[in-house]
Amino acid sequence: MTNFSDLGLAEPILHALETEGYAQPTPIQIEAIPVAMTGADILGIAQTGTGKTASFVLPILDKLARNDRRPTPKACEALILAPTRELVAQIAENIRKYSRNMRVSVTIVVGGVKPSPQIRKLASGSHIVVATPGRLLDHINNGHLTLGRTKMVVLDEADHMLDLGFIPDIRRIMKHLPKERQTSLMSATMPKPIRILAKDFQRNPTEIAVATVSRPIERIEQSVRHVHRDAKRHALTAILKGAEVDRAIVFTRTKRGADRVSQHLQKAGLMAAAIHGNKSQSQRVKALQSFKSGETSIMVATDIAARGIDIDDVSHVVNFELPEVPEAYVHRIGRTARAGRTGTAVSLCEPSEVKLLRGIERLIGNNLPTDDSEMDLEGFSPMDAILSDAPQDDRRKSNPRKRRGASAQNDNQADSQGRRQADGRRDGKPKVNSRGKANGQAKSADRQWSPMEASASSGASAQEGKAARPTNGQKRKRFGDKPAGASGSRSNGARMGASGKQGAGRDFNGGAKSGNGRRRRSGSARPAATA
Repeated sequence: MTNFSDLGLAEPILHALETEGYAQPTPIQIEAIPVAMTGADILGIAQTGTGKTASFVLPILDKLARNDRRPTPKACEALILAPTRELVAQIAENIRKYSRNMRVSVTIVVGGVKPSPQIRKLASGSHIVVATPGRLLDHINNGHLTLGRTKMVVLDEADHMLDLGFIPDIRRIMKHLPKERQTSLMSATMPKPIRILAKDFQRNPTEIAVATVSRPIERIEQSVRHVHRDAKRHALTAILKGAEVDRAIVFTRTKRGADRVSQHLQKAGLMAAAIHGNKSQSQRVKALQSFKSGETSIMVATDIAARGIDIDDVSHVVNFELPEVPEAYVHRIGRTARAGRTGTAVSLCEPSEVKLLRGIERLIGNNLPTDDSEMDLEGFSPMDAILSDAPQDDRRKSNPRKRRGASAQNDNQADSQGRRQADGRRDGKPKVNSRGKANGQAKSADRQWSPMEASASSGASAQEGKAARPTNGQKRKRFGDKPAGASGSRSNGARMGASGKQGAGRDFNGGAKSGNGRRRRSGSARPAATA
């Protein structure tokens, strides 16, 4: 059985590992550390939770321990690039643990914070710089850091940096490095762009593959629960309130979803906090520290933010929403069962996520066992999610105001008639308000006339219509028409023309025509329009 002392590490590092409680190296550490100590390039394929951070940090510290020289201002001897701020902070914390018996200067360079403290720290020089690509490139372009003396470079989680679009920035950074250097590339998967990147910047690398991403850690007990979308939050609460849950990470696909789930758990009496990219750096650091200290027992996170969560005693991982990329499932559940411990991973699958579940099962090579254990979900059965038709819940309810046709017209007429009767009014009688004004001169206090009511009232008998027909001015006020003579007006004044002649008002029997050339109907004389 191999111990750290068998790997040839410097004494200060061995004492630090012993203090931290690390006695035996992991498989990737056994294979990678001796190769890295020879100065050869390494192409490592290892998923999270396998101890890959120590596999590249310990060889760097070993070289620094044997040289023991002060850092050069605005320069560094080793550079470690990582995709997220959380992962950068986690790597830097591990460096400080392993170098507790050494004098090593470590500088963190990340975005989302003020650059001035980083500039001051870089000006004094650093042994190791741990950075995200974007902010590091800014400091290089502004002359705050030079990489001409950097002899050791590590690209951690290169596949994730590819997903985030950092590869162009990485290529720009690599151009500032000397040709004589040691380059280590760590990745959970090895897509073609990462292979090309390794070929461009590494020299005859030694490829080390341990526990590929398609094979989750065997110490993780995995299961899936089929639930309806509306019952997901209740199912999540029931799982997290279980007696066996000590510390859990809940994964969502979106930042907004993480906030909503966290708020729901807090209302349920659980100590939960959310962490994602929209949180400020101080908020993310505070949430991580609270989770590590045990003040918060549940962390709700997105895939990107969870990259920096490296805590050994996470008992449960819950996939509130299944990831769209199957490989992300292995990364998620790898947050539990770390450092030789066992863990539990539960996935909540709604009907619309069945295809995502099938993709995950194809990747890992077996079907996830279904957990049909009873939960207090107000009579909900896991089979309801399978038998239910998800699109039915998404159907829009009909809006009665948008209906068209005779049914809507009849409803409007019946409704308007009922309201008139309730007010003590009858069809054919003009509506009079409290001031004695006819209908149309002032709006009613309790309702507003509609065009349908106007058409209904116009269908009364001719005699009643003559007595009840409102004046032109009343029509304009009721329907919002423009005054006579205005553009687009259909009042009598417009029909009679703009000539202003008053002698064209005789009826049809007299043979006269109105000003616009139209004949008037017999027996329906109208008042002449005023100028």
